Amino acid sequence: MNLERLRRIWLGPFLILGPATAVVLLSAFVYDWWAYRPDELKHLGPIELLFNYEIETLQNTLGNLAQTVSAVMGVVITVAAIVVQLSATRYTPRVTELFFRERTNLLVLGFFVVTCITAIWVSISVGNGFLPRASVILSVVFSSLSILLIVPYFSYVFDFLDPERIVSHIQDQAIAAARRPRGDVDEAQGRVLDGIEQLADIAVAAVSQQDKIISARAVDALRVLTVKYTETKAAQPAAWFEPGRRVCGNPDFLSMNQEALSDLVRDRVWVEWKVLRQYQAIYNEALASNPDMNYLIAINTRYLGEAILSKGAGPALRLVIKFFNTYMRATLNKRQVRTAYNLMNQYRQLVEAIAVAGHDDLVVEATGYLRYYGQTAHGMDLGFVTETISYDLATLCEVTHRLGSDAHDRLLGALLELDKEAESASQETTLRGVRKAQARLAAFYLERGAEAAARRIHKDMELERAERLISIRDELLSVASKDFWEVIDRGANFDYMEPARKEHLRRFFEWFPTTVRRPTARTEVVPREAESTNTALKAPSGAAADERPVAG
Repeated sequence: MNLERLRRIWLGPFLILGPATAVVLLSAFVYDWWAYRPDELKHLGPIELLFNYEIETLQNTLGNLAQTVSAVMGVVITVAAIVVQLSATRYTPRVTELFFRERTNLLVLGFFVVTCITAIWVSISVGNGFLPRASVILSVVFSSLSILLIVPYFSYVFDFLDPERIVSHIQDQAIAAARRPRGDVDEAQGRVLDGIEQLADIAVAAVSQQDKIISARAVDALRVLTVKYTETKAAQPAAWFEPGRRVCGNPDFLSMNQEALSDLVRDRVWVEWKVLRQYQAIYNEALASNPDMNYLIAINTRYLGEAILSKGAGPALRLVIKFFNTYMRATLNKRQVRTAYNLMNQYRQLVEAIAVAGHDDLVVEATGYLRYYGQTAHGMDLGFVTETISYDLATLCEVTHRLGSDAHDRLLGALLELDKEAESASQETTLRGVRKAQARLAAFYLERGAEAAARRIHKDMELERAERLISIRDELLSVASKDFWEVIDRGANFDYMEPARKEHLRRFFEWFPTTVRRPTARTEVVPREAESTNTALKAPSGAAADERPVAG
């Protein structure tokens, strides 16, 4: 417990209630001593009189004192049990285990028990002319402290059962078990496994109750746990990577076929797989009603991938990409266009980081998945998803070209393979967006003096209809603001280009003989985010027109 919590929970109430009780008691007692003490006690001072006990009186008083302490202990235990049970029901059954494992709870409850037993036995021992003065004083002091403890202890209980505090406790215990698997490795694996599942349970329960703060905290805790584990993974003993009895008996692992489980053992990724599997469950739970949670899971999955990448690309990083693909498949099946848009933002950033790290083979592999999901979305009439993927592929082409990566040519090939002949009006709009992304990329190549790459794009587009090419060119040239007019997660307008790059775009379109003419009217262009989102969500039956003539 840090000093701030110690002061707020324990010292604060004691420093208020203790002195306040002493002042009230001593003030009244000193007045009584001064005004009402009998003559035979005139020789005693106020403190001496306070501790001047009589055997007969003490016998009755100590009996009542024992009853009082028992009642206080009963109230404390009852309230704590009710609150703990309510918290366990709402969040996770692990709360009960955490509560009774916490040393502070055991110390306080133990103090109540010791005080109660002491008061009972002291009350019995007083009599027959024997006055155990020290025992009586100790019993009275302990009983007073027991009553004073009620307020700070209740404050501690409610603070301990704060959902975010529970998440932190589970996270810290799982991290400790993963970092130091001393003794029984199977037991340590079980504690890590329990921690992962309990955090996932809290997240799922919070998502179902629309409790965004707690669900977000639990999702973040899973990421922190895994990143901390990644930092010390290399130091783990070999036995750690062999799933023991508790891991193999877990439903998630029990349902796997033997070959898949063997792959996890070989690649040493059972912990990462378990965390990502819980992310998948939370993602699916939130997909219909809580897109912000889906976006948070995508962000944390990217952070996890980057943490793994910092230790070198390997099976664990491929596992992260595999789960990104799984998220995308679930999103497309639910036709959640905006969620796919946000998910792709994180997926692309992870692939960028992989490209910067120089793992070209993994970049090419991930690009193939992006192309596949873009074509799948195209076939499902989810045009905005295909268009988003085209812009993300174009961005990756730019990144790999700047890096001089060997993967660049294959990335460009994936972008050029993304579009197919349109089968409907909405798909026609989608392909316009893909062509725009390709044209913007061609301007980038010309700006950097890579005419050969721009010629590849020109060759792919040379059979396009003239009016379509003219429209694409004019729309791109007309976008003057890099910022979209609404709050969006990416914060940028897909179609915006710097003025210098627009000059290269004009040069690119001059390679098409039928598009040499300049636009005859100024147009106001709806950015592709807005136009494509409306297309995807409203599914218009006619061909989309995203330019409106403006007088002037």
